Amino acid sequence: MLTAILLLLLSAAAIYLACSWFVNAVEWLGARLRVGTVAVGSVLAAIGTALPESVVTFVAVVFGSGSDRDEIGIGAAMGGPLVLSTIAYAVVGIMLILVHHSVRKRPAGAHALISDQRWFFVLFIAKLVLGLVVFSWKPWLALAFLAAYAVYVVRELRDAAADGGHSADELEPLKLTPRRVRPPGWAIAAQTIGTLAVIFAASQLFVGQIETLGPHLGLAPAVTALLLSPIATELPEVLNAVIWVRQGKEALALANVAGSMMIQVTIPSAIGIAFTPWHFSPTVTLAGVITLAAVATTLILGRLKMLTSGTLLIGFGFYAIFFVGMLLLN
Repeated sequence: MLTAILLLLLSAAAIYLACSWFVNAVEWLGARLRVGTVAVGSVLAAIGTALPESVVTFVAVVFGSGSDRDEIGIGAAMGGPLVLSTIAYAVVGIMLILVHHSVRKRPAGAHALISDQRWFFVLFIAKLVLGLVVFSWKPWLALAFLAAYAVYVVRELRDAAADGGHSADELEPLKLTPRRVRPPGWAIAAQTIGTLAVIFAASQLFVGQIETLGPHLGLAPAVTALLLSPIATELPEVLNAVIWVRQGKEALALANVAGSMMIQVTIPSAIGIAFTPWHFSPTVTLAGVITLAAVATTLILGRLKMLTSGTLLIGFGFYAIFFVGMLLLN
């Protein structure tokens, strides 16, 4: 158990360091591709940081064995949006408070965030409803979720083009070539791919230690997949948010979280719908209801122009409600 805790800490440190290099590389990638600022977070960074949780779901349902295979896959697919809509946004709120010393700070990029969350809200309702009903052709609906993400990416990139592109003038030098004002394409690609490989490997190690510690904590595999594994696999998004808010780029932080949520509501969901019965237990249903409540609150706060560093902390409250409800159900 002591070894698992040590590896847990080492992998978390590796993920943080890799994320600091990744956000640096992905900003340069966005500048090179002339992608708008928000799209850098919502598309480029989100695709990279959402890789671990998508792989966890895929491996669990396609290559897993045993009676818990489906539950673990479904739990991982539902747990990711729960963590992002509650803990990740709350962490952004904490960082904004620490940086600006105010609970009334309105984050930049809130308008784009609300637009993305509307998409997420509609898709997540469909995802939740599908988990409560049973019919034979349900697996074919996986294609609809994949198509929905393709439409979302096209829309983000179209809006980014209208935005005029992501400027390189204010970017920090690429860490791989710190003396170059304009880094070469090979260096940007190498740093992006290399950091993603480290994030992926360290995330898998982190998840492995979480799964090792689960039985010691008396948690069933399905509960571990829903409660602990998503926190581990969403760590890159959370750490990206910490790094970007510290740099005064909260729009990128929020876009990364929102973009990752869009991936979570489509790609892992499509995998789960295609390869499992996609029928929810009471605990998974609770996770879905809490996620919807958290996102609905974010939408309402945004509509009322009350989305601030202080109100983002509400996410912790929603996750606490889920935690207590899960304990009661199990």
